[in-house]
Parts: sequence; C-alpha cells; structure tokens
Amino acid sequence: MVVEIPHVLHIGLLVGTYEALDELKRKVKIMLQILLCGLLSLGVIEDKPAAPAPVKLIYDTDMGNDVDDALALAVIHALQSRGECELLAVTITKDHPQSAPFIDAVNTFYGRGDIPIGVVKGGVTKQDSKFTPIAEHKKGDTLKYPHDLMSGDDAPDATTVLRKVLAAQPDGSVVIAQVGFSTNLARLLDSPADSISPLNGRDLAAKKVKFISIMAGAFKPFNGKPHPEYNVVMDIPAGQHLLNDWPTPIIFSGFEIGIETALYQDSMKFDYNYSKDHIIEVAYRYYNSEYHDQPSWDLTSVLYAVRPERGYFGLSVKGFAHYDDQGFTFFREHPEGKHQHLIASPGQAERVKEALANLASEPPTK
Repeated sequence: MVVEIPHVLHIGLLVGTYEALDELKRKVKIMLQILLCGLLSLGVIEDKPAAPAPVKLIYDTDMGNDVDDALALAVIHALQSRGECELLAVTITKDHPQSAPFIDAVNTFYGRGDIPIGVVKGGVTKQDSKFTPIAEHKKGDTLKYPHDLMSGDDAPDATTVLRKVLAAQPDGSVVIAQVGFSTNLARLLDSPADSISPLNGRDLAAKKVKFISIMAGAFKPFNGKPHPEYNVVMDIPAGQHLLNDWPTPIIFSGFEIGIETALYQDSMKFDYNYSKDHIIEVAYRYYNSEYHDQPSWDLTSVLYAVRPERGYFGLSVKGFAHYDDQGFTFFREHPEGKHQHLIASPGQAERVKEALANLASEPPTK
C-alpha cells in the first residue's frame, strides 16, 4: 500500500529541514568562534599582526631613457593598490617635455591621475624617447591613454614639488626611490629656506626622509671590467654631491643587481594580455625591437624601498660609496657609514624575479 504525501506537506518538510540546517550552521559558527577565541587566549595560535602603515614614497625618475622606469612605476601602483605604499609625487630628471605627460598617462591608467609631478629645469638627456610619445596617441579625436598634463613645460619645478611634499609629511616618514640621475636631489640639498618651509633643503631632508633607495653605481665588475654606470655618468657632479652631503642612509641597487634579477621575456609576452593595449607592455614594445629578458634595475630599488624587511636582498656592511670623475663607483667599509648596497643570492634573485613580474603586470584597481 502506497501512501501519497500531499504536496503541501512536502513543502513543509523541506522548509523544516532548511530551518534545521540553518540553525545547525549557526550553532557550529558560534562554537568555532568560541574555540578560536580560546586558542588565541592560550597562545596556541597567534592573532594576525596589524598591517604596517603604507610607505610614503617619492619616485624620482629619468622616465624615457629606458623602459625599466615605466615598469618600476607599474610596480609602485601595484604596491599602492595592495595598501603597502602611497605615491606622494613623481619627479623627473630627464629634461624632455614628453616625460611628464607619459607619467601622467600611466598614473591615470592606474586610476591615480592626480599625483603631483615635478620636472627638472635645465637637466641632462634632452633627446627624444622611444616610448614616451605613446602618451600622444589617439583613438579618433580622443587620447588613447587619457591624461591632463600635456607637456612638461606646464609642470612645476621638481625642487619645489620635493620641498612641498616633504614639508607636509611626518618627520622621518618618507622614502625616496631615485632611479635616474641625482640632479633633483642635489638641487634639493642646495635649496634655501622659503615660504614652503623655514628649513633649507639639507635640513628638510634630514627631518623628513627615512632613507633613499637608489639605482646607481656598480659594485661588481661587469664582463670582467669595472663599469661606469649610466645614472652616475650622466650627472657626476650631482651624484658626488649627493653621496657627500645627503644626511640620511642611502641603499644602492647596483648595476649588477638589475642584471641578476632580469625579468623573463615570457612575462612581457603573456602577463599583460588581460588588457588589449596595456600602456606598460606597449611602452616595452616601443622601446625594444624584440622581446628579451628585461634587466630590472629600477624595479629593484622600488621593491626594496617598499618592502625592505621581506628578505628579497641581503645588505653589504656599512660604509661610504664614492663616484670618481669618470663615473666609476668605489665603496669603503666603515662602521659609521651611511651607505650600503644590495646583495642577491641566486635564491633571492629568483624570488625577486617572480615578485617583480607579478607586481609589474598586476591589473589596475577598478
């Protein structure tokens, strides 16, 4: 004999079952919360540590000479999207009117088109760039990569921007990633007290800057010979002034570090494919005639600036770096020295490559 259960009774049974399951899940959730609190109080598991405050960062770049400056700016934006840094300003040591619009286009691409930009006046490397002209590319009547700053001629002087930004920050809070020439920071040192700050440039830097992470110099031979590194050679007097007179620690990422941690070309081929015309990947292709492993010179300085405690690099002993009049770098050990340079073991180099490839290609925050 088959007894049929009315349809309404079916529904009632189902509803009752769902209610019972909901009540069970609620009780299990409460029990898990009680268990977690007990484990935390007993020290069996540790509570998640509070995230450190974002690093207040100034990016000083010769944007337009090599595409690693653009890749490093992409890394900064990825780190800011992760809450690890705050890009306070970008200052430029390449004296070309297209550098600033390109930087503004990159910042806008990542949703941060209001970041202050300062430019060098009467600086070096005035030649055209292979990739910064893409800031002027259009789709029909509109810019392909939107931005507001149309020419570096319309941007404020870098020294003024540096003074304004530093004066507004808490003492000892700012890290500067210098990945171009030392022109802007040398001029900051020489700047007098003014309406922005009653401190001269050196005193302002001493009060506000934690350290400089600088891509400059070569601390190992290259191809068996000492190497006069480009960022030093292009403005030797400014570099010598910086090393002699800058009041806070300086951490160098030498030429050799960028070679040892070069990004694999496959990253440039495939990691940016989520965007049809990714501004960084397009800049890379305009700069290079073919895909190749990209030395990560400027990227390593940015990585250390924001993540100095993550074990990506070792550090040399303390000492004093010196540039001679031909642009060669010398390092003298001294326990009271303010200078150190990065060191990367083979294992660390692989970690750095992976981290930089992921960060440089990270999609913009929508």
